[in-house]
Amino acid sequence: MNWIKKYWKWLALVAALIALSGAVAFLPIKDWVKAFSDWVRTLGPLGVVVFIGAYALATVLFLPGWIFTVAAGLVYGVAGGTAVALTGAIIGSTLAFLCGRYLVRKRVEAATKGNKKFAAIDKAVGEQGWKIVGLLRLSPIVPFNLSNYFYGVTAVGFVPYVLASAVGMLPGTLLYAYLGGAGKAGLGGEGGQSPLKWVFLGIGLVATVVVTIIVSRTAKKALEKAGAAKGK
Repeated sequence: MNWIKKYWKWLALVAALIALSGAVAFLPIKDWVKAFSDWVRTLGPLGVVVFIGAYALATVLFLPGWIFTVAAGLVYGVAGGTAVALTGAIIGSTLAFLCGRYLVRKRVEAATKGNKKFAAIDKAVGEQGWKIVGLLRLSPIVPFNLSNYFYGVTAVGFVPYVLASAVGMLPGTLLYAYLGGAGKAGLGGEGGQSPLKWVFLGIGLVATVVVTIIVSRTAKKALEKAGAAKGK
């Protein structure tokens, strides 16, 4: 059963997709999505600002960002949703970083003191800076929301942190926005989607997942080589 332990996150993602499919079949998901989409669109450009602000606040408050990313894909499509969600994630992670560095630094240091994993990451960041931050974003060894505060007490600079985070968060953001965009395509239109379009959506989703897995595994190997993946 080692393979289950190794790939449990991806198995959980598949299970979530199956659950979403079941929800679509038995719940008025289409009506809910349409109502939410219509409400955001009625706000016009302000809707984008509200969405980004909500995402940023959720990040600071340790709320799961993937929900907002999927929602962004539903409302704005894959490209637009990725841009909106990534912007919100960058702003939120930056605010959390600044809080960790200036407002709650002692609490973060106390919470991570004695943790071998954080110690290894702290050492690696001190030696290689933004490279480790970017790799950790690609292969999250520590939870996303918690890591934002933790990076605030490391030696990484503000600008390198923001840039590395933006690049590192892009693949995951694209994946969840694609899920939302696919859901939008599946839920939209009275006549439904043609089989050919569903094939293309499926191929695109599989390709996105595969690329994300490859990038994540490559980043993890690089982190192990740098010593940032040590400790528990």
